[in-house]
Amino acid sequence: MAPPLLNLDRIKLTFGGTPLLDGAVLSASAGEKIALVGRNGSGKSTLLKIVAGLIEPQDGDVFRQPSATVRYLPQMPDMDGFASVRAYVEAGLGPADDPHRATYLMEHLGLTGEERPNDLSGGEARRAALARVMAPEPDILLLDEPTNHLDLSVIEWLEEELARTSSAVILISHDRRFLERVSRATVWLDRGQTRRLDKGFAHFEEWRDQVLEEEEREQHKLGRQIVREEHWLRYGVTARRKRNMRRLGELQAMRQRFRSHRGADGSATMVASDAAESGKLVIEAKGIEKSFGDLTVVKGFSTRIQRGDRVGVVGPNGVGKTTLLKMLTGELPPDAGTVRLGVNLEIATLDQKREAVDPQETLANYLTDGRGENLVVNGEQRHVVSYMKDFLFKPEQARTPVRELSGGERARLLLARVLARPANLLVLDEPTNDLDMETLELLQELVAGFAGTVVLVSHDRDFLDRTVTSVIAPNGAGRWLEYAGGYSDMLAQRGGSKLEERKARPKAEANEATARAEQTSAKSPAKKLSFKQKFALESLPKKIEAVSASISRLENNIADPSFYERDPASFQKTIAALDKERTTLASLEEEWLELEMLREEMEG
Repeated sequence: MAPPLLNLDRIKLTFGGTPLLDGAVLSASAGEKIALVGRNGSGKSTLLKIVAGLIEPQDGDVFRQPSATVRYLPQMPDMDGFASVRAYVEAGLGPADDPHRATYLMEHLGLTGEERPNDLSGGEARRAALARVMAPEPDILLLDEPTNHLDLSVIEWLEEELARTSSAVILISHDRRFLERVSRATVWLDRGQTRRLDKGFAHFEEWRDQVLEEEEREQHKLGRQIVREEHWLRYGVTARRKRNMRRLGELQAMRQRFRSHRGADGSATMVASDAAESGKLVIEAKGIEKSFGDLTVVKGFSTRIQRGDRVGVVGPNGVGKTTLLKMLTGELPPDAGTVRLGVNLEIATLDQKREAVDPQETLANYLTDGRGENLVVNGEQRHVVSYMKDFLFKPEQARTPVRELSGGERARLLLARVLARPANLLVLDEPTNDLDMETLELLQELVAGFAGTVVLVSHDRDFLDRTVTSVIAPNGAGRWLEYAGGYSDMLAQRGGSKLEERKARPKAEANEATARAEQTSAKSPAKKLSFKQKFALESLPKKIEAVSASISRLENNIADPSFYERDPASFQKTIAALDKERTTLASLEEEWLELEMLREEMEG
């Protein structure tokens, strides 16, 4: 029988002095959904490029099944040389691939195919790249930050599409909820080495903390053992010289292990600079409107934001979130209505486009605005290198040009600059882009505990649920509504409906859906569930539980590293059975959800 589709063993790669990858291991079988996680700069993207064959490791073995097709989504897709999006997407198809699949994906990703690559926004370019790599339905699909610049409706569609695909998927993402819903296994890249958890990302953080605690205990034990051995060599019996030399050699080996141990990377320290307290009223908008030509993006919107509120603005790309944000903060005047800002406001803004940064400018110069080596944070003068350390930058990076930074490092740099400015109103447009999990956690704590007021735009559902006190969402035709609570609360108040039907849905499909809805509404609604529906609703949870237990047993079986070597035939049968059970589980859950929603609708 064929081996797993992919196997990387003892992969090593060094840039500069410190190994980026030092014995990394990664394998994937058909249908597996693997989250590849780790700090920014830990080598996740590099490891994915090694899988894709774009980088050769300095040492280690790389095996890809010869017949397996591999498609890789880079963070920055290169579309040079293509006249249209359709030409770019179809160039990713093989001779035997179905071109209709490319059309289907472009439609569901909100593209016609006629767009010119040079005219695309960041979100549109990302959607085109997704269509290109997913269209061939490859055996191995490698996704590096697939949700960056995507709106919520497209992210939710992508979750469903990846859950259905038979491809083995290895993905990197900072979107917690996306990882939780897509992944079934997690590979943690930490200090050049990988550890695997045969569970989805939802279980990762608890497991990671346990691993680090155990590692810290072992290092402490090693330190105590070294102290005991040194004491024995100084004061112990010295008659047996040979034995002493052996123990001296063991002590030297222990010292080397202790010195060479790479501790876990530190955490960023995020503290917003406090300004004087603002007035109780921060922003009051009454009946504001904004149009661009015939397009109305805001119509008759009113809100009152008070000190201490944390307001999230959500919605599809292009619906007008940034426009609404600029109107609320006084940067853009409304066509009609009024916006009143409170007194004593000190505003710090993180722009979606991350403001223009000179790529030649050094980090230190950017943070201090070219005013020497110091800056004032919270009324305290600090050396720029000391402040940079709070955001995980090394002292030697003070003279590094901005162009040398990774996406995650640039995101941290911009946050460092914004948070150094005294503020009682934080305005954050997509603040979570390119942040690693640990930095994202700190940003969540900062926003949730900020003494002033926060208004932010985000597509990160988990971040919204953990931080905001209300959500402003579009309601069609330029109308916006405000809901109490986070993103999940907003969905519950809307009856669980999406923010908006995907703009990617073809017009014909939308028209058919409208026609079916009109036919359904014309019929007399059922008073209650049929006997068959009621029986299914009661029995499905037991079936779901049984299938879930079966999946757990199968996953435990394939988790045995020696299983494949011992019995390749049984290994492949187990993989096939696992795929079948997962498909069955998805079908049962969908059936139960439809019946439960029907029951609620009839009772409500």
